[in-house]
Amino acid sequence: MLLTIGIITLLLFVTFISSYLSDPRRVINGFWFNLFFCSLLIFCCILGYSTGNKLLMIFALFPFAILLFIATFGFFALSVALFLNARVLMKKEGRRFSNALTLFLGIFLLILFINQIINPERLLSTSLQPLYAGASLIVIYFFLHLTNFLTAYMLYQFNRPKYNQDFIIVLGSGLINDRVPPLLASRINKAIEFYWKQKAVTLPPKLVFSGGQGPDENLLPEAEAMQIYAVNNGIPIEDTLTEVHSVNTFQNMLFSKHLMDSLKGNEYNSIFTTNNFHLFRASLYAKKAGLNSQGIGSKTAFYYWPNAMIREYIAIIVMRRKFHTFVVGTILGFSILITLISFLFE
Repeated sequence: MLLTIGIITLLLFVTFISSYLSDPRRVINGFWFNLFFCSLLIFCCILGYSTGNKLLMIFALFPFAILLFIATFGFFALSVALFLNARVLMKKEGRRFSNALTLFLGIFLLILFINQIINPERLLSTSLQPLYAGASLIVIYFFLHLTNFLTAYMLYQFNRPKYNQDFIIVLGSGLINDRVPPLLASRINKAIEFYWKQKAVTLPPKLVFSGGQGPDENLLPEAEAMQIYAVNNGIPIEDTLTEVHSVNTFQNMLFSKHLMDSLKGNEYNSIFTTNNFHLFRASLYAKKAGLNSQGIGSKTAFYYWPNAMIREYIAIIVMRRKFHTFVVGTILGFSILITLISFLFE
């Protein structure tokens, strides 16, 4: 049995590595890694038990203990943490719907915790229980998908592009009173940092500032404000380019690609910079735009990160809404069908 699980673990590891190396910009990478890691834990647990190695067993059982905690008190603890985060975020960033996502998720998790205690399934008739089971299965589906997304996101953070880039695309995020705000400045600073590191070993890249003029940006397009910021921080203006027509991340990638193609054809290396919470989704848009570009992320204030990650996950769901609609529709369809059959043969 140990040999079998060891072989399965090795095969899952090879599958994960092959998938990640072929393209690190895929949620499926998180799925393969999670399968490999669970298989590794089972292997270590059995090996530790058979050899009497307590440290190996503790290593293997610790993640399962965390899962057990999450299944019992985790929803309540996490909901409290999300409520506190929502309070801090709205105090610092303002009371807007986009800043209340941690609050909404906290309420949802609190409902799940109360649901565990009450167990309303026992109050339903036998005929209606398939509907409850279907709803539970949908929650489990999105929980597993979220786990795969977070794993893929964390793995992508380890991406380290080589210092052989021709271009660095700096993604816009909006101006405040026609000035570069801290969030956007962190993206530009990350590009500037990479620029100087590459220049120390080879030819410097061109910085492509991407962002059009929004309705609340009166004086100049975002890309030009970003360019001025970079030049004021030591970047030679001849090493900068501006793309001033894009209004979202996909257009940032697509229009920047057109600009780079016009200068270098198809033979060039490029990366992009954005905030770390936005990094994985931006890489998916780069892939969609036909860019073989990986990203590097700038740090984000911790209080901002949970809300931003919820927004990113919702956006990831929307990007593949047809697939998720099919899965949810299939689960609901079977639940309704079984419920109808139960009523007919009651």
